[in-house]
Amino acid sequence: MADAASQFSASEPALGYLYQIRYALLEILRQPEESVCFIEKDDDVDFSDPDEGRILASLKHKAPGDALTDLSPDFWKSVRIWLTDYLKTPESPVPVRYYLVTTGQVQIGSLLAVFLPDAQSPDDLVARIEATLAGSTSKTIQKTRDLLATLAKDKWASFFRRITIFDQRQRINYIPQLVMAELKAVRPKSRASVFQRLEGWWVDACIELLTGKRVQAFRGGEVWEMVSFFSEQFRDENLPIDFEDAEPEGGIHPETDDRSFVKQLRAIGLGTGRISRAILDYYQASQQRGAWLRESATLDGELERYDKRLVREWARVREITFDDLKTDAPEVVLQALGKKLFNDLSTRENLNLRIRRDVTASFVVSGSYHILANEEKPRVYWHPRFPERIAEILHGGST
Repeated sequence: MADAASQFSASEPALGYLYQIRYALLEILRQPEESVCFIEKDDDVDFSDPDEGRILASLKHKAPGDALTDLSPDFWKSVRIWLTDYLKTPESPVPVRYYLVTTGQVQIGSLLAVFLPDAQSPDDLVARIEATLAGSTSKTIQKTRDLLATLAKDKWASFFRRITIFDQRQRINYIPQLVMAELKAVRPKSRASVFQRLEGWWVDACIELLTGKRVQAFRGGEVWEMVSFFSEQFRDENLPIDFEDAEPEGGIHPETDDRSFVKQLRAIGLGTGRISRAILDYYQASQQRGAWLRESATLDGELERYDKRLVREWARVREITFDDLKTDAPEVVLQALGKKLFNDLSTRENLNLRIRRDVTASFVVSGSYHILANEEKPRVYWHPRFPERIAEILHGGST
């Protein structure tokens, strides 16, 4: 087993990568919608805005209590990254600023304190930098010193005055609250749920960017469009849909599935393909309904009332479908009527079958019916003779 120290050393770099992703989401919400953002391009996070110019940000999620001193490698490694960028276009008309964002604290009285947001840049800044670097034997700082030597001395002050250190920033576990505070257009009771979905989308999109599947930068407007999309799901007329593409981990096995709702479908002669779809609808509806309950998106017994509405609609359509059924009808007729009842309730557009007006995902309706058919005492059934042949259908196979 790894000792505590090795576990700690592994966890901090991992948190650093996750911190980049969360911080980038927070910051793009704070930037103008015209801003674009790259991750791991010229720096950890790279923002560009047509009016404000570019921001290259190095992000450091440090251990609690960590301090930045004059010779902090975090700072001088970042200086080397920024200087490499600066040397490409030192006379660029586009303003460029360099940020070090860290959860650590700049040591009071250190050279780095002059880079804090409210600090005044001293007249002898260049001389202080030279003196600090001259007193180090670190190979890391030597690399920065060597690169600085390629920059004309009269450019040093211009370069270093572009740098700002934002220290004592919120740690990674507090960033969700900061993101939610930016979602002022989202109703307070829905912000946590919208954030979860927004961050899920954002992480997937960042992975696509880092793996090259996505090549274009993120746009601020794009992120706000996703905020709007997710918040729309929490309007009074809607509910979030999260499981439309979900599949059971163990796969779908229509031939061997022995659940009651599957046996009912076999009893009306449904083919393997449609039974597979029914199993998938049952799974997705079960997962979705569970998520609604966990998030309290469905309150005050709404699911129970919805199930009762489904049962009432089923009874109404059943009476119409079976109205002319003769007592001696052959099995082929019984199965055909059972299929018609099932089709009418699971494949046709019927606003009365929606749990809320704008919930249009078909698996919610059909899957909910399968849930009702799968109860110990099924509240819905499809075969016209199910009440008389329940033991045969559920325990002895269909005829």
